[in-house]
Amino acid sequence: MSIDSTPVQDHLRFGSGQAVRRLEDDELLQGRGRYTDDVVPAGQARLVFVRSPYPHARIISVDVSAARDMPGVLQVLTGADLVAAGVKPIPGVAGFKRADGSAAVTPARLALASERVRFAGEAVAAVVADTPQQARDAAEAIMVDYDELPMVVDPAAAIRPGAPVICDEAGDNISAAARYGNVEACEAAFAAARHVVRLQVNNQRVVPLTLEPRSVLAEFDKTTLRTTLRMSTQTPSGVRDTVCDSLGLPYASMRVLVGDVGGGFGMKTGAYPEDVVAAYCSRALQRPVKWTGERSEEFLASSHGRDLQSQAELALDETGKILALRVASLANVGAYATGAGVAIQLMIGPWVQTSVYDIQTIDFHFQAVLTNTGSTSAYRGAGRPEAIFIMERLMDEAARQTGIDRVTLRRRNFIRPEQMPYKNPMKQVYDCGKFESVMDQALVLADWTGFAARAADSAKRGVWRGQGISTFLEWTGANVLEERVTVSVLAGGIIEVFSAVNAMGQGIATSLAQLVVDAFGVSIDQVRVVLGDTDRGDGFGSAGSRSLFVGGSAVQVGSERTIAKARQLAAAELEASAEDISYSQGVFKVAGTDISLDLFALAARQPEQRIFMESTSQVAAPSWPNGCHITEVEVDQQTGAVAVVAYASVNDVGRVVNPMIVRGQLEGGAVQGLGQALCEHMVYDVETGQPVTGSLMDYAAPRADIVTGFKTEMDQSTPCLTNPLGVKGVGELGTIGATPSVVNAVADALARNGMAAKSSQLQMPLSPSKLWHLLQRSV
Repeated sequence: MSIDSTPVQDHLRFGSGQAVRRLEDDELLQGRGRYTDDVVPAGQARLVFVRSPYPHARIISVDVSAARDMPGVLQVLTGADLVAAGVKPIPGVAGFKRADGSAAVTPARLALASERVRFAGEAVAAVVADTPQQARDAAEAIMVDYDELPMVVDPAAAIRPGAPVICDEAGDNISAAARYGNVEACEAAFAAARHVVRLQVNNQRVVPLTLEPRSVLAEFDKTTLRTTLRMSTQTPSGVRDTVCDSLGLPYASMRVLVGDVGGGFGMKTGAYPEDVVAAYCSRALQRPVKWTGERSEEFLASSHGRDLQSQAELALDETGKILALRVASLANVGAYATGAGVAIQLMIGPWVQTSVYDIQTIDFHFQAVLTNTGSTSAYRGAGRPEAIFIMERLMDEAARQTGIDRVTLRRRNFIRPEQMPYKNPMKQVYDCGKFESVMDQALVLADWTGFAARAADSAKRGVWRGQGISTFLEWTGANVLEERVTVSVLAGGIIEVFSAVNAMGQGIATSLAQLVVDAFGVSIDQVRVVLGDTDRGDGFGSAGSRSLFVGGSAVQVGSERTIAKARQLAAAELEASAEDISYSQGVFKVAGTDISLDLFALAARQPEQRIFMESTSQVAAPSWPNGCHITEVEVDQQTGAVAVVAYASVNDVGRVVNPMIVRGQLEGGAVQGLGQALCEHMVYDVETGQPVTGSLMDYAAPRADIVTGFKTEMDQSTPCLTNPLGVKGVGELGTIGATPSVVNAVADALARNGMAAKSSQLQMPLSPSKLWHLLQRSV
């Protein structure tokens, strides 16, 4: 990006707080992006998988003889081959317990299934050939003989006596369980309550649906005996470690490189079987091997999100004060329980379940259930959308049942600013928050009091108008609060910063560059941000809205440490005390004199022509962004169609580094939340276990016209107290607030038109067919 400006102007125009256009976009818009599939080394072979058509079956035999003799075929593998070669399973859930205190269990996740398959789409064989078509032809020639077994895809059915058993070590199909709170105190609170509200709340399974599918290119170097994985991932170091562990290799023998990533949404965290197989084949064949998922494979074999069935109860006194909250949930974690999939529903969601409300008496019971479906794991929000959806549905239903205005009900139960820092019943500490103030700003932005006139206008057009609200918070940081960066001031006039956080379309490189401009006061075109290379440095990567909160804080600290080091070097060069050396906008000066030294000239005087700093720092605790989202919908009672006609939100995200990027994150996240509310659902047939919505012909993804527009504002008056930037994570906030807001708006539309009893029966997605059938059904 070329900018005609002085450093002074740059510091004002391109530092934090400014809506700097994303540095990443020029290359992408001109078609010069470099995704994994764009890299084609000489001698590249292609990898294709054979996948099980059955949700549950024993593998009797795999005949690969015909495939091995086909043109261009270089290698054919079965699960038995990899077991014989000593390839270890990919780690599953750990650190959790079952109800009896025993360790959590899950079937061993092999890179290629051996002896048994547990979901439709599980890979059972692999073919490497010179071309994709040759690999596909050979894959079709592989004959697999299966003995089909009974299956179950619904978690409630899976825990019933006599259900098909997914994992021999868990006859009840419960991988793990967690219980929080005080059962006796909760029962007493419910017994004393004036009002008790009960809801069945389902968060349906959804598909992350990134524009770029998963892709991995494995290249083995015969000279160094190292393997390089170029791939589309959010967590390069974690992938490297898992693949190396599976193959029995030291971490130093593998490098992971990440170029452009076409979306992640949590689905591209951690290693998949395809990554292990690609690395294995490349080492065995000593040539590059690439696998790029087809869209149907992404539906089948990439991790899914959500899938939580909850019974929720709220106890309130006569004034509407919440006395207790009780939630019992079944989390469908699929055939193979991953660490993330279990933690999201049994720990992370519960952390925010009481949200912005002053509730201390709880009884939470969560069970992670194995079924014959694909595994669930992180998807934008990861546990927080599910928990907040439960809480906000309860709040609006409580308002209807008690007759208390829903805004008033929220006011009476908000945690107040003077209660900060506030420890919730899950022992999580909120450092700051002004939840009532955020709601008040949103009410004005949405013209809450002018709704009646708009509803009357809708009625004239024959549609019902509803108004929905959600007030909420979330937890960010992934509890990986330490980050390492390197900062290099180069003699050529460039400041290069490396970070192990990862780009995936969210504009993080631009935000980090702005922080470097803040610290050094140089032109933004003198800043180079390098990401995605495990040889340059290790780190957790990007997940849990931690990239700026943790990674950005590390860049600021590393930049300050670099300037401090450079000041010492400048003092030696200028024969002055370091205390007498000032720094501003790329220049060191000796106090009281006209003697100065340019930062880059100082770098040129160093033995390596650079000033280098390796810096590791950490933030003190997670951040707790929060918001109030208000939606207005129109419901066509003749067809069940829902139109989102207004969407306003105020979001406390602490200090804002780039307003344009933050708005994009909030509004893009909201669209995904609207998608879950209105149309998205990954469906498995309960009779056959087959995916019913396994392609974009069947899966209803949100389109640009799902909402007419956004009014989005950020409240920066409450900076986070746990990191030096004062920022709060923002990448998932929009998703979390949107879903309950729009469903509450539909519920309100029904209640305003004599169907309050049906408001409590709403279940996502609110597709026209589902809503129409609910409207026709007698209560």
